[in-house]
Amino acid sequence: MSSRPALVWFRNDLRISDNPALHAAAKSDAPIVALYVLEEAKSLRTPGAAWRWWLAGSLRNLSDNLAKLGIPLTFRRGDPRKIVAGIVSEANVATAYWNRRYVVAEAKLDTEIEQHLLASGCAVETFNATLLNEPWAIQSKAGGPIRVFTPHYKASQERGSARDVLGKLQKPNAAGAPGSEKLDGWALEPAKPDWAKAMRSSWQRGEDGAKKRLQEFLTNALAGYAAHRDRPDIDGTSRLSPFLAHGEISPHQIAAALPARGRDVEKYRAELGWREFSYHLLHHFPDLARVNFHRRFDAFPWRDDAKALARWQRGLTGYPIVDAGMRQLWRTGWMHNRVRMVAASFLIKHLLIDWRLGEEWFWNTLVDADPANNAAGWQWVAGSGADAAPYFRVFNPVIQGEKFDPDGSYVRNWIPELAGLPDAFIHKPWTASPLELAAAGVALGKTYPAPIVDHQEARARALDAFQTLKG
Repeated sequence: MSSRPALVWFRNDLRISDNPALHAAAKSDAPIVALYVLEEAKSLRTPGAAWRWWLAGSLRNLSDNLAKLGIPLTFRRGDPRKIVAGIVSEANVATAYWNRRYVVAEAKLDTEIEQHLLASGCAVETFNATLLNEPWAIQSKAGGPIRVFTPHYKASQERGSARDVLGKLQKPNAAGAPGSEKLDGWALEPAKPDWAKAMRSSWQRGEDGAKKRLQEFLTNALAGYAAHRDRPDIDGTSRLSPFLAHGEISPHQIAAALPARGRDVEKYRAELGWREFSYHLLHHFPDLARVNFHRRFDAFPWRDDAKALARWQRGLTGYPIVDAGMRQLWRTGWMHNRVRMVAASFLIKHLLIDWRLGEEWFWNTLVDADPANNAAGWQWVAGSGADAAPYFRVFNPVIQGEKFDPDGSYVRNWIPELAGLPDAFIHKPWTASPLELAAAGVALGKTYPAPIVDHQEARARALDAFQTLKG
């Protein structure tokens, strides 16, 4: 046993179980100093408000679980280069342990910190905790990035997971805790106005919540997942994305908990595969959230329409399936994946608004805001990304609503002002007669907006805009 402490620096791995850095530190028998830094560095993208709200609950749960092991979690805020070096010096740390990150700016920062610590005589050990395979592990036959999902997923399946789920954590030794800031002093959660009420009732944040949600998915939603995953009116998805985004559960734990085979299992494994593919893209194309993957889209004639953007953000486009999704996002910090695609397509193709403005809004409002998934998903819908949906595929929001929310229960839940409409009109209230609207208590343009654009006209305009890229 070393008398000098080991430092475990938590980042996007806010859990006790299956945490390689924590397990390695405990196995070393050195006393453990646990650290979380609310990072403030110019090179890093600022997390959104919903993500920060989730972080507060996640850190409380992590702190409680570490306390049960006799380890206090130290909170510090500021430049991680100064803070980590300061903790190492202050506590006389022999080895620093952390799990690797894959956003280029974060990875560069980690490398800089590692080099500084090594030069100062502190050893550093890093691990893969957040991906089944690290982004560079899957390559094309030519040794470069794979730009299409299916071959990447096939190669990933053939390779298998890079590691197994770690066993029970060895009882760690605790070191004296350095001085810590107060988590509540960081103001990660809203006070007045408290916009997070619906979020609190929708989620149990933290590792404990992740384990509970995984079990609920396996018990209640995995059977039938392939058929129900596109239905926003049904609890047919895993809803594990926020827990993955904050590292409260690992993809290894999820994959290991799945049955060996079956259509539903394979469909869900493919969703984990899309996450892996997104990180593969982000590693090789670090500007994925800002730069068109296919550069011909740099010439796309986007419209500058702040009013239309605001109506989309507030769920006031006049298309119920789009508005329901945007309101669900605002209230709960999450949106069903099928509706995400419909809402994103509407912004890009019906309103001709730059996909980057949508990516930024999702980044600020999603509790599962993920630098790889968010960017890759928006580029996929825009048609500018890797393995993208063709630009000429323009979702009809009425047909999408009728197909995936057939009795309108999803829309009625999030747009109560339309709840009285018959099923035949719930996804297209403008087609109801004045008498039918009046009977339902709907006044178009007053209680609920008329469509911001006509679908057929917007589709034609989008296709015309796309044609300009072919000239």
